[in-house]
Amino acid sequence: MLSDPQIDHAPALPAPDPAMLRLRGVHRAMAEMRRGTPVLLVGSDGQPAAVTVAAETVGLGGLQEFHALAGSAPVLLLGAMRAAALLRRPVASPDAAASSSGPVALGFRTGLLFTPALLQGLADPTAGQLMFDPPSPVPLPALAPASIALAKLARVLPAALIAAVRPGVDAGRLGLLAVPAADVLAHPDAEAAALVRVAEAAVPLEDARDARIVAFRAPDAGIEHLAIVIGRPERTELPLVRVHSECFTGDLLGSLRCDCGPQLRGALARIASEGAGIVLYLAQEGRGIGLASKLRAYALQDRGLDTLDANRALGWQADERNFLVAATMLRELGISRIRLLSNNPDKVTALAACGMEIVERVPLVIAPNGVNDHYLATKARRFGHLLG
Repeated sequence: MLSDPQIDHAPALPAPDPAMLRLRGVHRAMAEMRRGTPVLLVGSDGQPAAVTVAAETVGLGGLQEFHALAGSAPVLLLGAMRAAALLRRPVASPDAAASSSGPVALGFRTGLLFTPALLQGLADPTAGQLMFDPPSPVPLPALAPASIALAKLARVLPAALIAAVRPGVDAGRLGLLAVPAADVLAHPDAEAAALVRVAEAAVPLEDARDARIVAFRAPDAGIEHLAIVIGRPERTELPLVRVHSECFTGDLLGSLRCDCGPQLRGALARIASEGAGIVLYLAQEGRGIGLASKLRAYALQDRGLDTLDANRALGWQADERNFLVAATMLRELGISRIRLLSNNPDKVTALAACGMEIVERVPLVIAPNGVNDHYLATKARRFGHLLG
């Protein structure tokens, strides 16, 4: 048998980068959660493994797989405010060590047949009224925080079924993806720190002719964050920088519910007037909850909740953004000292905690338009934005 010399002398593959493998594993787990497939969470320090699946996306097949893998009665993980709405009373985790802002575990009567429609209704306060026996708070499973963190990374509602894995389960043989819980919890900062420049081009803008757009992406990730670089800010002693989270409805469609579109255009014009600066356009829609959840939050606001309580009713925190993304991008652009164009003191604090030197906060105040008056008032009253 003749051999192929090219194959015989092929160079050995390099050893895989452990950090890259961890990022890749979490990205795959995020995809599984989005498609409603169970994921195996692997604990540490002797913690047993758990199987989890997203309540929003799971179908009949995913539920059958979940129950076949579960070695204990499943519990439903929800945000505290959503759990309180289902129980019609305030609720917190029975575990004293659990954070009041973390998930709550609910147990249901033995024999309850979970269906996709029931789980989606339990997770989503915009889904309508449900008929079911009231659940009871139960101790929070050890891997519950990683389960909810994975759902959030997947940009589905932060609600999930979780159960201890049945003994003897062979994840590989069953085609089940296993991911260390520690990797899930560390993923936001690990991905942000790994961002690299992947493309850039000059893009003259209506409000800033001397602009170029630089795209950043983490290895093995499909999401790009953008830097709109005007002039040569790296040669400026204190460049003006705006950290702007994407807003499809406001930036692209001109929604009147928020002030995002006018803030974006105003920031570009203001920086262009100074000759140099940067607008970071981060892929963190709806303060990090994603577009679908933002639309649900809008529906809850139409029922009387404000922006903050609507997010919490869906199981999210008031602000889920990771500003290490912005700090990493600025460092890659050669910027470490900035004037920050923002009305949000918390953004100043968050960027400073990521190593950026904020020399000055420059206000960017947009007048109410008659539709977003309550939204802006909530920003000032409950988020501490300085709009005066």
